[in-house]
Parts: sequence; C-alpha cells; structure tokens
Amino acid sequence: MAAAGDGPWLDDAAGRLVRPYTVSNGRTRPTTALDLLSQVRATGSTPLGYLGPEHTQALELCRAPVSVAETAAHLKLPAAVTKVLLSDLVDCGALTTKPATFHHNPTDQSLLEAVLDGLRRQL
Repeated sequence: MAAAGDGPWLDDAAGRLVRPYTVSNGRTRPTTALDLLSQVRATGSTPLGYLGPEHTQALELCRAPVSVAETAAHLKLPAAVTKVLLSDLVDCGALTTKPATFHHNPTDQSLLEAVLDGLRRQL
C-alpha cells in the first residue's frame, strides 16, 4: 500500500516502485553546473511542457532557497538524479541557482570537523 501523499511511486513494503534513473529518463548529467551546496529557488514562472511528479515536488520544495543536497534528501532521490531534475527546471526558467560560496577553504579540516560535530549533535 502506498504511503499517504506519495501516490503510486512508493510502496510501504517494496519501497520505491520507480527506479531513480527512470525519473531522469536515464540521464546522469545535468545541463546546469550544480554541486551539493548550490542554492536553488523557484522564480515564480510556470514551466512550459510536461513535468513529472518529481519535478513538481522539487519545484514546491524550492519556494524558498534550498540546497541541492536538501532537495535530494526531501525527494528521497540520489543527488545525481536530483541535479538532473533541478537543471531541467533551471533550463525552463522555473528555478534560479546560486553557487555555494565559502569564506573558508571547504576542505579545511577544522571546518569539516565542526560540521561533523554539528551533525552528531543532531542525531
């Protein structure tokens, strides 16, 4: 039986009924450069053409600025698939993107340890 609001895409016992790469029509590369920390936000423009249910869900999630990683987590899709969906929405003018900017070196060990400590506190 499908969970409430999930439609036919999820099944309580079986999990996801549609393979993730089916959602992106087998595409693995987005047309827009996105990384996991890129911020995406809906523009308010109505996309032209057909959007799948995942595109619609992603657009709903992006009413306020949200990272690609957060969007992937909410959609319960791999980041690569989410990037393809989001780039489709950028291409049709429904989303705008802002690359992540760091005031620190993103590979700085102390920064990474602080992030890890923060995640551990959340669990």
